[in-house]
Amino acid sequence: MSKDGMNYAPQGKPNPVVKPGEFAFAATGLDHGHIYGMCNGLIEAGADLIAVYDPDPQKVEAFVKRFPQAKAVSSEAEILQDPRIKLVAGAAVPSERCALGLRVMDAGKDYFTDKTPFTTLAQLEEARAKVKETGRKYMVYYSERLHVESAMFAGELIEQGAIGRVVQVMGWGPHRLNAPSRPQWFFEREKYGGILCDIGSHQIEQFLFYSGARDAQVTSSRVANYNNKEYPELEDFGDATLVGDNGATFYFRVDWLTPEGLGTWGDGRTIILGTDGYIELRKYIDIARDPQGDHLYLVNGEGTKHYELKGKVGYPFFGKLILDCIHRTENAMTQEHAFKAAELCLKAQQQAVRVE
Repeated sequence: MSKDGMNYAPQGKPNPVVKPGEFAFAATGLDHGHIYGMCNGLIEAGADLIAVYDPDPQKVEAFVKRFPQAKAVSSEAEILQDPRIKLVAGAAVPSERCALGLRVMDAGKDYFTDKTPFTTLAQLEEARAKVKETGRKYMVYYSERLHVESAMFAGELIEQGAIGRVVQVMGWGPHRLNAPSRPQWFFEREKYGGILCDIGSHQIEQFLFYSGARDAQVTSSRVANYNNKEYPELEDFGDATLVGDNGATFYFRVDWLTPEGLGTWGDGRTIILGTDGYIELRKYIDIARDPQGDHLYLVNGEGTKHYELKGKVGYPFFGKLILDCIHRTENAMTQEHAFKAAELCLKAQQQAVRVE
């Protein structure tokens, strides 16, 4: 298990939904290591990675080492003008993700970006307008659900009615800082957007998904820099509460305070309370018991059950995304859901009280 969340790139079993040569994609904006996980997921689902571009030759060299099938091209324009490429995946600096997406959609291609997809509400409105204008997709890699087998399985259990109606979700998204390995933009508020906007986006997406809420109100939010004063623009702690339009409630906490003694980059957990039971996810580790992640605990009227899900569920989002791009459907994730999660994390960030 990676000790560094920035370079966490899960690998699953190949489960292609298309034949070789049927669906080509390219990668650009290699600023965040999540691009590797995004590409892994698409390749395992049968997509062909045919090109890569980044202005930094070192990043391109490292990428091509991992994905030798990707041809390094000399400009972003080469990717945007290539009629074979249907989808562009990018993990640019967060503040630059929207502008890249607008260019991709203008070129008639679908866009798949790392979270957080925006750092301002103005960017979100631009993207909403561009989706409407072009009919293209602006999909988001909310990896803490989409690339975690226990999190995917929780969705299946909820759909089957295993815990009744979901009335509350609690999410914990701790991360290890690894400050020396981070790029400069990571510490610049304008570029990373703030902690609730950045890693908080994972949490809000999961709340909307598990609870079935289509919208929510941010009732309180807080941010702080408790332990990293040498980086004055960094927020190393944030939390928020939300109420969904269907009455479900949500509390989440995110931080950059993971201690060195933990065997992975963060002890991510989710607890989902229903009217007939509850689920707990221990996503990346089961501390002091099992260094492997993907543990799910279920309690309901039938009793208690512990599922070990590593390697058993797969990552169906990526195949569904490819088929959505081909058939213009919305089975992987609706555009409105992707945008609503982003909107709510931006609002939580915007109204956050700073705790000194």
